[in-house]
Order: sequence, then structure tokens, then C-alpha cells
Amino acid sequence: MRTENFERHQRVIIGPGEQYVSNVPVTITTLLGSCVAVCLYDPVNHVMGMNHFLLSSNQAVNHGPIFLTEAGRYGIHAMELLINEMLKLGARRTCLKAKAFGGGNVLKDLRSIQNNMSVGDANVEFVREFLECEQIPLVAESLGGEDGRVIHFSFGSFKVYARKIKNVNQERLIAQRDRDCWLHAIREQEDYLSKPDRIELWNTQRHLSR
Repeated sequence: MRTENFERHQRVIIGPGEQYVSNVPVTITTLLGSCVAVCLYDPVNHVMGMNHFLLSSNQAVNHGPIFLTEAGRYGIHAMELLINEMLKLGARRTCLKAKAFGGGNVLKDLRSIQNNMSVGDANVEFVREFLECEQIPLVAESLGGEDGRVIHFSFGSFKVYARKIKNVNQERLIAQRDRDCWLHAIREQEDYLSKPDRIELWNTQRHLSR
């Protein structure tokens, strides 16, 4: 994560595995390939936040919802961290709205053995399932496709400006960075699952009963 300042304006640039929340004017920027960024905002209490994550795996379980898989735990963790940090700044969960971006198929060689779903497609399906389950309205999206994206999320208007990336060399760099992020996510997931005293961040029964 790094910060840039221009006169009174501030821009925060986040990378894979990072998040940023604010209740003061700022622009949050990130570069996406197969990863997904969820831009959450509370227009009533004026709090915003963005994360940037890639599921640790895209293996489905009995063709069920992705957010109920081990891979989904990693995405759930990223989403709950973002939501909790926003609540600390005064946001209310019932007021949250979402805009989602990314999930481009730039890691075409990494697919599920079970359902031939790409990493990008798995991320897109996860974020839609999560937001629907948590009853957070998805008011705008630019998901899937073949391209990477640069997005800028602005405080106040809560607008998101998205630009697709079609430069071949830059696409390759994004694909390599996403691969590194994917491997890192797998290692973190395996470390989490190896701990006998781990704390559950979500309740499967709560999700299944909705």
C-alpha cells in the first residue's frame, strides 16, 4: 500500500491482500487481473472501503456455492475484515452498498478440475454469492471478461472510474502478479487450516438457513 498527495487531495493505492477504509475525502486505487476488488460504501454515514483479493482455490464442493468451500473462507475473511473496519469508522451494515470489479481471465491455465471454472470466474461467482447472502446490494459491477482493470474509488460521490487494460506486456505482468498472489493465498489458507484452535469467521449453518 502506498499513498500519493496532490495539494489537498490524497490517493491510496492498494495491492493484492490489502484493504483501505476512510471517512474523509480520499481516492482508493488498485490494479486488477483475476483478482476482485469490492468497493463498499455507506452513503448515510459517509464511510467507504475497498479490498483486493484472490480466492486461494477455485475447487467446488459438490457443485455447491463457492463461498461455502475452503476457497470461500479466504474470500469471507477478506470481506469480513473490510466490513469490520468500516463499522469501526461508523458505518452501519444495513446501510452498506457495493460495487465490484475484476475477475478477468488472465490466469487461463489455472482451472478447476471439477467444473473447468477459471480463477477469475470463481472470484466473480464468489463475490456475487457473498453479497447476495449478506443482503448487501450490488449496485454496479464490471466483472469477468479477458482484460485487467485499473479502478479509482472516490469518497463523497462514491463513484468508481474503471479503465480496461489491453497492453499485452502489462497483462503478462498482471498475470504473474496474480499467480504469486494465488500461491500466497493457498499458503495462508493451509496455515489457517493447520491450526486446531482457529477462530471461525463465518457460520455455515447461518448461510445455509437464509
